[in-house]
Amino acid sequence: MNPGIFSRLFQSSPKPHIVESPPPPRIVRGPGMECREFDEKPYFIVASVEMGNTTTKCILTGVSLETGMSYVINKTVSMSRDVRPPKPGEEIFGKTLDGTELTRESVTELVKDTLIQCHRDAKLDIKKDLDFVVRSTGVVAAMDSPDQVGDFIIALANGCLEAGVPPKKMTPPMSKANQAAKLQPFSFADRVNFSGAVAGVVPPQGTTGVEMVANEMEGELAMAGIKEGAKWTPVDFRNPCVSIDFGTTLDGRITSEVDPGSTNPFSRTIGNFCGLAGAIPDSIVRGTGLVKPRTGTALDILGDKTRLSGAFSIKKESDVVKSYVHQCHENIIVEIVPDNRPRYGMVPVYAKVARESEVALIGVDAGVNGSAMPELEAIGKEIITNHSLPVLNEVIDRVCAQMALRLIDVTKEQGLIFPTSSIGFTGRAAISGRKPDYILQGIIDRKLFSDPVDRLVFVDDGLARGAALMGRCMNSLGKTNNPIGGVRGGKCIMSRRIAIRR
Repeated sequence: MNPGIFSRLFQSSPKPHIVESPPPPRIVRGPGMECREFDEKPYFIVASVEMGNTTTKCILTGVSLETGMSYVINKTVSMSRDVRPPKPGEEIFGKTLDGTELTRESVTELVKDTLIQCHRDAKLDIKKDLDFVVRSTGVVAAMDSPDQVGDFIIALANGCLEAGVPPKKMTPPMSKANQAAKLQPFSFADRVNFSGAVAGVVPPQGTTGVEMVANEMEGELAMAGIKEGAKWTPVDFRNPCVSIDFGTTLDGRITSEVDPGSTNPFSRTIGNFCGLAGAIPDSIVRGTGLVKPRTGTALDILGDKTRLSGAFSIKKESDVVKSYVHQCHENIIVEIVPDNRPRYGMVPVYAKVARESEVALIGVDAGVNGSAMPELEAIGKEIITNHSLPVLNEVIDRVCAQMALRLIDVTKEQGLIFPTSSIGFTGRAAISGRKPDYILQGIIDRKLFSDPVDRLVFVDDGLARGAALMGRCMNSLGKTNNPIGGVRGGKCIMSRRIAIRR
């Protein structure tokens, strides 16, 4: 074979920055003598309790108060479809996207069991070792409006309480004196106020006081988690940024530029994402007959692990794969959410409020609220009938990557990607398989940045990392020499926050 042809077919591709959760360090004192660092050194231990449409997780994260770096101590994951069925007399107050019915009591029990199991496996005591709990949910499909999420969060809180979590570990401390003794030397609670900003970003300021999208909190946590995860890479993921969470449903935020001369050091939320994400490949997979027709997911056959880029890869997309990707995207809509849509991609929204508040609400849907899911299932059936599982896998990776790039295109069209912006992804439908490679190549092809590799980051466990960071913000546990707030290339904003307090 001609060496020139060979080099064009198999060539080293730019490698995306992919962050996978590192285990906490261990202290070694000699052969067979070691201990976990968080057992001896000051760590801020946070439990992220998440109930999503596909999985329910308790992820324990430990933040070294000496370095500001975050580690995953343990994670317990169960399938949300396995929640116990409603008992007689219980009120069904929600459903997952696959139709699994939920009651306050069943959610409370699932959360309680998951939280206890996670601590038991980590050999930690909920009352003594845990410092903070953050709850979140992406189960919004059966809700009528964004404000109903509050009822679900209460059910999650009840599960935490029944597991033995003290109430004070779910709310910000009133003062530094109310914090645990191990935290006080690292706390700025006596010098700054917690204003509601997380990771240097204030939430959307609606004109009516209501949330614009039902999974607003998940978007906030995903943004914070990507900011934290980027600390393990060369990517400076401070404001302005575009954060996208491709879980079963879509969420995320776009943050504004900040005037360096302004007394207000915080960035504004100028965009939100909503709609469907992993639910789309789930539909394709359900059509294959390889998973359960109602509750099966892409996770069941493809897994959720990222395959890192190899030294050699064939970049060309085959005509067969390209045809199927095109067919899928004929059924996928990516756009600014219209004012007249009370829900988009099954997610309750207040699109008009978002527009009036000058917040771009960008959504992904399959038809109208998933009406095109049967067409996606039919495509999945055709792929597995005429081809193979590797072809199905490649189609799904390309479909998800193209969804991500279409989101970036709409964001760019709205003028929300700045010369100093960075872009981050979390969630299974963006960070598994070859999706990071294809997304990076799409960003390179769009020529958005002169240094695209260092403007893009992929982070696993974004919500858990975000929960740990939210807990730090609520407790004013900043790290001035390793800042997460502020702007790309800028200084820590702690001094400006202290000046505001004065």
